[in-house]
Amino acid sequence: METNERPKINGYIFFLLFLLGVLPAILYCADILYKQEEWDKEKEEQLFHTVTSQHRGTNAERDLVRELLKNDIPAQTIFHDLYIELGNDKFSQVDLVVATKVGIIVFEVKDYSGWIYGNGNQTNWTKVLAFGEEKYPFYNPIKQNEKHIANLKKLLSSEQIPFYSIIVFYGNCELKDIDFVPRGTYIVRDYRVLEVFRHIINNNPQANYNDKRKIVELLKKAVANGDKHENIARHCENINDMLGKDRVYR
Repeated sequence: METNERPKINGYIFFLLFLLGVLPAILYCADILYKQEEWDKEKEEQLFHTVTSQHRGTNAERDLVRELLKNDIPAQTIFHDLYIELGNDKFSQVDLVVATKVGIIVFEVKDYSGWIYGNGNQTNWTKVLAFGEEKYPFYNPIKQNEKHIANLKKLLSSEQIPFYSIIVFYGNCELKDIDFVPRGTYIVRDYRVLEVFRHIINNNPQANYNDKRKIVELLKKAVANGDKHENIARHCENINDMLGKDRVYR
C-alpha cells in the first residue's frame, strides 16, 4: 500500500504547488485585462463626448458615432445632430456628417422593424410588419437626405466639393425591394456601414477643399444650434406645421 500511495501523494503535492504558483499569476493577468478593458471603455466614452452627448439624437445615431470612432475615424471630422439655419426661424436637422478626404458624407439614420420596400423616385417608402398584414408609409429617405445635402451645400457655398449620401437602417428590419438608387447614394444595414464608408473613401478622388477651417467652424456652429432648446422646439413646430395634421377634421 505504501508503495502505491506515495506517487499519488506526490502528484497531489505537485498539483497544489502548481496552483499556488500559477493561480496568482492567472488572477493577476485577469485583473490587468479587466482594468485595461475598463480603461478602454472610459477612453471610448471620453472620445465619444468630444463629438456628442447622451441627450443628442437617437440611440441608433449615437451607436453610429461610436462605431465610427472605434474604427479610427477622427473625432474632429464627425459632426452629430446638426441644425442648419434656413432663415425665417426654420432649421434643417441632419443626423450625422463626416468630413473626409474625398468629400462630405451625410448620414440619414433610420431605426425600423419589418420589411422595407422603396424606390428612389417615390415620395414614400413602405415598412411591412406581421408578414404583410400591416403596412406603414414613411418619407423616402433618399429624398430626405438629398434635401439635407442641398442645405449643407448652401451652408458651405464657397466649397465645390463632392457629397455622398448614406442611409443607414438599424433595428430588426430587412431591406427587401429597393431600386433606382442615385449615384453617390447608398442604402445600408448598420452592420455594413463601415464597408460602404471605406468603399467611398477608396474609390473616389481626393477632394479640393478651399478652406477646411471654415468648413469645420460652420459645421460646429450647426451642431451648437442643437444645444439651444428654443431651436429644437421651433424645428418641431415647423415640422408639425408642415405636416398639418392639426388641420384635418374627421
